[in-house]
This record gives sequence, structure tokens and C-alpha cells, in this order.
Amino acid sequence: MGIKLIKILSYLCIAVAIITTLFPYLWIFTASIRPFGALIQPFVAFVPTFENWQAVLQRPGFSRSIVNSILVGSSVALISVGIGSPAAYSFSRFKTGGSLGRFVILTLQMIPPAVLVIPLFLMTTRLGLLHSLFGVIIAHLTFILPLIAWFLIGFFDQIPRELEEQAMVDGCTRFQAFMRIVLPLIAPGLAASVIFAFILSWNEFFYALILTGGPSKTLSVVLGEFWTFRGIELGQMSAAIIVTVLPVLFLSFFVQRHMVRGLARGAIK
Repeated sequence: MGIKLIKILSYLCIAVAIITTLFPYLWIFTASIRPFGALIQPFVAFVPTFENWQAVLQRPGFSRSIVNSILVGSSVALISVGIGSPAAYSFSRFKTGGSLGRFVILTLQMIPPAVLVIPLFLMTTRLGLLHSLFGVIIAHLTFILPLIAWFLIGFFDQIPRELEEQAMVDGCTRFQAFMRIVLPLIAPGLAASVIFAFILSWNEFFYALILTGGPSKTLSVVLGEFWTFRGIELGQMSAAIIVTVLPVLFLSFFVQRHMVRGLARGAIK
């Protein structure tokens, strides 16, 4: 009887957690298809309309912001993995920096964005990169690159050293062994890292708000423009939020298992 009660309580807790998680998404979706008059009466029946979606998709600059977010996220993801994978390999195989080095990587994640935004703002201004995608890409790399390096350490730790040693005995250099043997073996980790970095960049708001403007605005910044002097354009904002969230949910579905394993391995090792 006691075991059955525990199972019932467990299922009940899981159901509550699922409902709590999914309810905001359901509410936002229904808000995006509600006519304006029904938004202020959320529990009243309504006839669905796609006026909000049409207004958002035809909004000047909205499509451009999606392209900007894709360009920034893709660039940050590829650069982070391209630089982070050799760094993680060095940490894993040669213990570069020792425990202190790994601690520094984690410490960089604890620095509030407000600490770095002024130096980054001045740097991008001096270089003529303010209000450009290059400036926000540099800003995103400051916190995503160290995290990707930490993320990949766990995957490299799982590869036996003997495989590289055997490759070098057969005539490969260390770099060739890294490229031909190690990287193909951690391909799932690399794919997960690319997706993880893209999601982090896609969702970032603070740096994008300060460093972009005009045609270089990213999607997260454009979402704030639905808060106008007339009030919040709730229906249109809800539709825009759905557009923003869908890619993240889709990509997270594929990356979650590898992401948890990589972060846990990096911490344990």
C-alpha cells in the first residue's frame, strides 16, 4: 500500500511539474490567436484569429531580425566549437592550467554581463563595430566560448589515450591523431556543442540590446519593441515569442542528453 501511494504521489508531482511547465506556452499561444477584445478577458470563449501573426510577420524589420539572430548564433557556435575543442583537448590530455584553469573557466561564467558591457561597448565603438553583427558576436564569445570548452572536456576525457598513441605509432602526428581519430569519436558532442552555443546566442538579450541597433537588431531585442507608449501589444508579442521559442525547443530536444552528459563529465573529471 505504501509503495502504491508513493507511486501515485510521484506521478502527481510529475503531472504538476508538466502542467506548470507547459501552461505558460499554452497561454502565450492562445494569446497569439485571440482578438484584441478577448485578451483582457482570458477565460471567455473567442473565435481564433491570425491577425496578430500576420501583423508580426509583416512588421518592418522583424524578418531581418530573425536573419540577424541566425547569423550571429551560427557564427558564435562555429567559432566557439572551432576554438573551444582544441582548448578542451588541451585541458583533457595535457592538464593545461590544472585545476586552477578549469576553475577560471567556471569563474568567467559568474561574471555579470554588466561588468563587461562597458569595455565591450568602448572596444566596438573604437573599432567601428557598434551597431553591427560583428560587435555582438565578439560579446557573445566572451561567455559562450569558455562554456563550450568546459562542455567538451568531458567528451575528450572519455576517449582512451591508447587510440591516439596507436595512431602516432602508425605515423600520425599529434594534430593528425586529434583530427582523424579523436574528433570523429566525439562527433555527437561537437554537434551538441554547436546547438548549445547557438541556443545561448539566440536567447541572449543584454549585449544585443546595447551593441546592436537599426538593421542589426537581433530577434530578442525586437521583442522588447512590442512594449510601446500605447501599452503592450500583447497579441503580437505572444506571436513573436512563439517564433522565438520554437527553434530553441526544437534544438533542445536533440541536445539535452549530450548537454547533461558533457556538463556532468566536465565537472566530475
